[in-house]
Amino acid sequence: MRTRVFALMAVGLTLTGCSSSAPTPKASASSGPRPASTAKLSITAPTNGQSVKGPTVRLAIELEGGRVVPLTTTNIKPDEGHIHVKLDGALQSITAGTSFDLQDVKPGSHVVLVEFVASDHVPFDPRVTAAVTFTST
Repeated sequence: MRTRVFALMAVGLTLTGCSSSAPTPKASASSGPRPASTAKLSITAPTNGQSVKGPTVRLAIELEGGRVVPLTTTNIKPDEGHIHVKLDGALQSITAGTSFDLQDVKPGSHVVLVEFVASDHVPFDPRVTAAVTFTST
């Protein structure tokens, strides 16, 4: 029973942190105010304004002052978390890495946003994000 309750709590936290329409959470039920992170993100590919050949676009991310961890936990550390990848506002991936292939990218202008979130998938406060605009041909 205890395992099921924890699993349901983890799913709830994951969905809360991954929702693109949810307001920025200021606190989670179990941890109080959201911590700030020591991490900084940048997107190294594609570069801002770059024209790339689609439909698969390789995304490369640089993470400084933090590390991506594979586990979901409520034991939040300011230098550990996951990377969420959004293309044109739609969640593409919750990744445990710093590179990702954006699939089925249509021709045209696009915005890719990446966010380093805590191990519970809820954003840090302030958020740790990076974004670029690119054109797929």
